[in-house]
Amino acid sequence: MDLLVLLLLCSAPLIRGHSSGLVIDSCEELKSHQSGLSPQTAPSPFIVTTEQRRYRVGEDVKVELQGPASTPFTGFLLEAIEVGSETPVGSFATPAGAAKVLTCSQRPSSAVSHTSGFNSSYIQVTWRSEPSGDIKAVQFRASFVQNSTTFWVNVMSSVLTFTNGRAARSAGALTGNGSTDPAPLVKSAASISSANCGVTKVCFSQPSNCDPAVSASCYFMSAMMLASGTAVQYEMTGPYEGYIAFGFSDDQKMGNDDIYVCGMNSNGQVGVQHMYSTGRTTPQVVALGNVYNITTSLQNNVISCSFTTTEIISIQGTSGFSQSYYFMFVCGPSSNGQIQFHKHDFVSTTKMAISTPVVSERGFPDIIKAHGSLMLIAWMTTGTLGMMVARYLKTMAKGTTMCNKDLWFVVHVGVMLLTVAATIIAFILIFAHTRDWSGGAHPVLGCLVMILSFFQPIVAMLRCGPQHHLRYLFNTSHFLNAVIIKSLAVGAIFTGLNLIDSSDGWLMKVMGGFLAWEALFYIMLEVHNGKSKEKGSATVEVESESVS
Repeated sequence: MDLLVLLLLCSAPLIRGHSSGLVIDSCEELKSHQSGLSPQTAPSPFIVTTEQRRYRVGEDVKVELQGPASTPFTGFLLEAIEVGSETPVGSFATPAGAAKVLTCSQRPSSAVSHTSGFNSSYIQVTWRSEPSGDIKAVQFRASFVQNSTTFWVNVMSSVLTFTNGRAARSAGALTGNGSTDPAPLVKSAASISSANCGVTKVCFSQPSNCDPAVSASCYFMSAMMLASGTAVQYEMTGPYEGYIAFGFSDDQKMGNDDIYVCGMNSNGQVGVQHMYSTGRTTPQVVALGNVYNITTSLQNNVISCSFTTTEIISIQGTSGFSQSYYFMFVCGPSSNGQIQFHKHDFVSTTKMAISTPVVSERGFPDIIKAHGSLMLIAWMTTGTLGMMVARYLKTMAKGTTMCNKDLWFVVHVGVMLLTVAATIIAFILIFAHTRDWSGGAHPVLGCLVMILSFFQPIVAMLRCGPQHHLRYLFNTSHFLNAVIIKSLAVGAIFTGLNLIDSSDGWLMKVMGGFLAWEALFYIMLEVHNGKSKEKGSATVEVESESVS
């Protein structure tokens, strides 16, 4: 077999690797080395995890070394160290078969390594804390060898903290409705991160590529296939409103989705539920099934859940971990443990298989993009143009006609009819897609824009003649209604952008700049129009004096 040597750089200049896998005096740096090669600098595809985040005196802790099922490692070295130092702590139980304990730094069983012929993407070992009352935060540090030239060093686990209470457990008790009672162990948002996204796990987030360990406004979920190929570890976290949930779907629409929910249950505690949606109604709760290692958290207004399950993804017509699905993420309020209609939803742009680690980009269905595009065209371009033409072209192009009508009137009617048509189409598209009331200010403003826009041309067709003594009532109401519609439309656009904008507010800033430019344009036209009227008045006065 290839020689897999674990070297201590700052001790003996030559250390031999044995075919049994036993490596002497090589734990200080956990530096994997062969023939002068350097370790990999890219993120390791292999990780070190524990079933818990706390330990007590003399407690056994299960430590898992794992990677993608398609990428086994042929060697490893693992030890537990005190956080902030290089001091080994605790001891490892003697494993059977594929691993051996080591005596390092004169401490028996302070590390564990592979044996001859090892080739796997998963192994579990047992670490036991010291039988003393010293409070120590512990981390597990590992080196992994993939082949004779590819290896990683200093792969760290999460911190394991000491507690003098009862032993922490990672699995909650299942209840009859498919939810979980929260375990004593909690996993905070900082414990869930984007590390190893695209390497060992599939990730989906909003904003794209955000890290929940850094940003509290990050909506994030990940799925990592475990080495056995029959279980998946899921994580999800996001700002707390009542619940967060992710699901798998065959399309980018709600309905026929396999869903996991992390939310507040009727007991006021965070739990996990498994649901299935059959249409636009509230998803149905199904049995949680074989779910374990459940951890939940609600800290600093961020809700988080993590769990492992052997339940395969199953939707109508498709099932299995190896199949590709659209990823969905939603969040919304809950009441007495019952989830309400979601406020925000995010959908991946492409289908993904959780057995193939990638980082997904958030996307929106084409029908939503069409809705937004039509409303922007209607009320930031054609609608604005129609209003400007009616107010300013009337005097600037006085006497110019088209089809026996004033030019300004023909242009005004044409672009405003186009604006109303675009608004109606956008309104129909979004309601055909959602088939429900999403809540919030955006749909309210949109409906008001639709109603007032619909009646504006109808009232215009029923107007009285230019010389009628009540014509001023139409002129005033027509103008005021146009201003109201424009204001409501701008509000609807901004509230809509707020639903889809990233945390940096880029879209809002761009639209704010566009609106500011439009306002400046109106001011410039008003100034020009005022000067034109003054010039016209002066000309009339001069002509009157000449006649006199």
